[in-house]
Amino acid sequence: MPVTPRRLAIGMSLWIPNLFSGIRVKRFATDWTSATVELRVNVFTRNYVKTAFGGSMSAMTDPYFFMLVMHQIGRDYIVWDTRGEIEFVKPGRGVLTAQFAVSPEKTAELRERARGGAKVLEWFETEITDRDGDVVARVRREVYVREKQRATMPGA
Repeated sequence: MPVTPRRLAIGMSLWIPNLFSGIRVKRFATDWTSATVELRVNVFTRNYVKTAFGGSMSAMTDPYFFMLVMHQIGRDYIVWDTRGEIEFVKPGRGVLTAQFAVSPEKTAELRERARGGAKVLEWFETEITDRDGDVVARVRREVYVREKQRATMPGA
C-alpha cells in the first residue's frame, strides 16, 4: 500500500511517541511541499511551571523537514534529519502549531547539489506559534541529503 500524505499524517499522529506527547499531524500537502503539526499542552506535555515542555516542542518539529524533502526528492537519495536547534521565545500554552514548507525549487537545488554522491547539509527554519499567532519558539533543523551510490555508479 503506497504512502499517501493522508495516510502518513494519520500514521504519524497515531505513532506512540507522538500520540502520548500530544502531537498531531494535521496535514501533509498532497505534493509533499508542506505539513502542519500541532501540540496540545496538557498534564503530560507541560513542564514544572505548566507551560509547554521544551522536549515536546522539539519532538513536534523533529522529522517533518526531512520527510518533505525525502518524498519530493525520490528514492535515489538518502535523506536524514541530523541536527536541531530551538530558541524559546515565550511560554507556550494551549495548542501550539508549527508549519513546515519545502518548495519544489529548494528540493531541485538539493538534488543538484547532491548529484554524484556529494554530501549536502541544509538548514530549514520554522516557528512554533500559539493560538493567538504569537511566536513561542524558533526552530532550525538540519537535513542531510546524498545521492545513493547505486544511483551514481556508471551503468546504474
